[in-house]
Amino acid sequence: MRKKTKLIHGGKTVDQSTGAVSLPIFQATTFKQDGVGNFTYEYGRTGNPTREGVETFIADLEEGKRGFAFASGMAAITAVTQLFSAGDHIIVTDDVYGGTFRLMSKIVSRFGIEASFVDTTNQDKIQAAIRPETKAVFIETPTNPLLKVTDIEAIAALVNKNGLTLVVDNTFSTPYWQRPLTLGADIVVHSATKYLGGHSDVVSGLVVTNNDELAEKLHFIQNGAGAVLSPHDSWLLIRGMKTLGVRMEEIEQNANSVAQFLRNHPDVHKVYYPGFSDHPGHHIHKQQSEGFGGMISFAVSTEEQALEILKNVKYFTLAESLGAVESLISLPAKMTHASIPRERRLKIGIEDGLIRLSIGLEDSEDLIEDLAAAFEKSKQLSH
Repeated sequence: MRKKTKLIHGGKTVDQSTGAVSLPIFQATTFKQDGVGNFTYEYGRTGNPTREGVETFIADLEEGKRGFAFASGMAAITAVTQLFSAGDHIIVTDDVYGGTFRLMSKIVSRFGIEASFVDTTNQDKIQAAIRPETKAVFIETPTNPLLKVTDIEAIAALVNKNGLTLVVDNTFSTPYWQRPLTLGADIVVHSATKYLGGHSDVVSGLVVTNNDELAEKLHFIQNGAGAVLSPHDSWLLIRGMKTLGVRMEEIEQNANSVAQFLRNHPDVHKVYYPGFSDHPGHHIHKQQSEGFGGMISFAVSTEEQALEILKNVKYFTLAESLGAVESLISLPAKMTHASIPRERRLKIGIEDGLIRLSIGLEDSEDLIEDLAAAFEKSKQLSH
């Protein structure tokens, strides 16, 4: 089954008992048993038909064995960290989403699990960071917000050689473009709030694995800790995922046009977009992913100029999040990555004047004209 067909016919997204092509919302907290221990579903936290629909769906899309749906992307990542114990060590991509950095450095660390933040585009740095107590490598590729590219297959080989677990956050690329499990990853995580949901109407997280032992552990954690996705949100997520292919293709076309405009604008001194042939890791990304996605970051000279641009756009919505039908604009240093200390942000390249765009489904010419007008207004105010 090819990927566009899989988006329509993947998972258990048709109700077998009625034939309904839209899986119903089973708004049930408990289920009648035919005898003690004789049941299909037991309790809403442990399992739900609508949630099972989205879990089997993402497992199919990522070419994994089991999927798990959580109440948010951070709940999904938290569940993965609960695979480990006090005294364990995790290597994490340095240019990682601010919420993941906060979780690893401020919350997980309280339970005796230590994280080291490393440039995972450099295999030697990963190897140098491995200790006897290291249990996993957690990578984003492309990263948030600098769109750095890590070679999944090469890191999987390194991780396997050292007996570790490789976790890949695939939020930016989605399984439509990139499937890390096929490249050797053990676990894939998604903030499904983003491209998978795609409509800014559901907060959700997904985890997928192709390892039976990890799957059993993840289900135990999901049930025991209880941060599950609700039936209604599961239904919304299934609905959003059905149109992932057409959205990602259109978004990519728009993103390429906007990135070209930014690259040629005199006020922009750096554009981060993996679709450019001179973007670091472009060729690796091209080998492991079928598309370049809809995320672009670019830097202007000062934070003040960046704030003026953000204030004067009309079609770009100033908001957190990404991956929706509407184009979003943000200032990572003050928004998505504000939880990272400024010294560390600057060290890894997140400048005060860095702007992040999530390209949506508007007409690309309108988006370009919108940015051009905002640049012009920011110039006028600076003189």
